[in-house]
Amino acid sequence: MTKHDTRHDGGRRDDRRAGPVQAAIRAKLAEAFRPTRLDITDDSHRHAGHGGARPEGETHFAVAIEAEAFRGKGRVERQRMVYAVLAEELAGPVHALALRVTAPEA
Repeated sequence: MTKHDTRHDGGRRDDRRAGPVQAAIRAKLAEAFRPTRLDITDDSHRHAGHGGARPEGETHFAVAIEAEAFRGKGRVERQRMVYAVLAEELAGPVHALALRVTAPEA
């Protein structure tokens, strides 16, 4: 069973309050990779006042994604696959993206 959940802890934003950038990230990754797990956290509040941060947030994200598409790929190749899908966001509103990209356990 595929689950697409975003944890809500530590004051982080979850999908109930997701903004348009987080929603776009979710939609693009879900369509491109059909993940078995997808956790997206808006960490922008932790970077207020830093370079690239905007008052409205949605600039710094952490993504954990697990999908069969990543099986047999090295860490850098998996990250490049995600970067390619999110190229538009990375060229615009997203200043920082922390990734944890894995394949499902066999």
